[in-house]
Amino acid sequence: MGEETAWGLFKQMRWPDTNGTPICPKCGCVESYDIATRRKHKCKACYHQYSVTSGTILASRKMSFTDLLAAIVIIINGAKGVSALQLARDLDCQHKTAFVLSHKLREAMASEIKGLDVSGTVEVDGAYFGGHIRPSNLKKNRVDRRLVQNQTGKRRVVVIARERKGRTLTTVTKTEADGVAFVSKIVRPGSVVHADEASHWDALHAKFETMRINHSEAYSFNGACTNQAESFLARLRRMVEGQHHHVSPQHLHQYAAHAAWMEDHRRLDNGSLTHRAVTLAMAHPVSRNWKGYWQR
Repeated sequence: MGEETAWGLFKQMRWPDTNGTPICPKCGCVESYDIATRRKHKCKACYHQYSVTSGTILASRKMSFTDLLAAIVIIINGAKGVSALQLARDLDCQHKTAFVLSHKLREAMASEIKGLDVSGTVEVDGAYFGGHIRPSNLKKNRVDRRLVQNQTGKRRVVVIARERKGRTLTTVTKTEADGVAFVSKIVRPGSVVHADEASHWDALHAKFETMRINHSEAYSFNGACTNQAESFLARLRRMVEGQHHHVSPQHLHQYAAHAAWMEDHRRLDNGSLTHRAVTLAMAHPVSRNWKGYWQR
């Protein structure tokens, strides 16, 4: 579509109320001078110079607007995610650039449901990720990798609370039992919670109407099931194992939020998803986790 058209699209996403007319992020003035050679604006009131990405999660970007838009489209098109290495190949940029850009977009996606809760019929579940230990070459040197003393300590659990025909909320804990407090906090009182046979979910009976399903006997019984929660965890597991291969425990929550966002909007077309992702990125402030990441 060309750099000029892509720049105009970002302006419309940043300032939708004025149909793309710049608004000074410092004083709010709608009148500005255009610095066309640098695609920036200068406020007529306070003389502050700013661009369409100033103050957003894409601030201080060096990538062209066409490449930024292409990166968002590529990530959106990946039903189970896109690795940073693949994105770097598609955009012809460094792996470091693709890695940070992907995480910035994931942070923007996660902001869509920040502070929200779930209600109605809610399915809860958890799945373990990471912490793989490679066995020794010689059989005599191998240890029981199931024992705590032989584990890496990097294994984490993604706990999910998924509202039927609604949103998906996730968190990362060390054990699935630690997710009980998360579920109790984000599920609205009066909701009906569906959980599996794990004993730590027994605590939910004191606060919610809870239906349980024993997976060793059936996948659903008398209306109780966690199939939608399992569906999300299957998408996340394919994303981690099939695309990224390895996910650091400190970043696992962002991959889970990305999978939840894709799962919640799976019925939308790529154009609508791209529009939504760009709007979220333009509304999100500068990232405190990813700004200057490689410069520490």
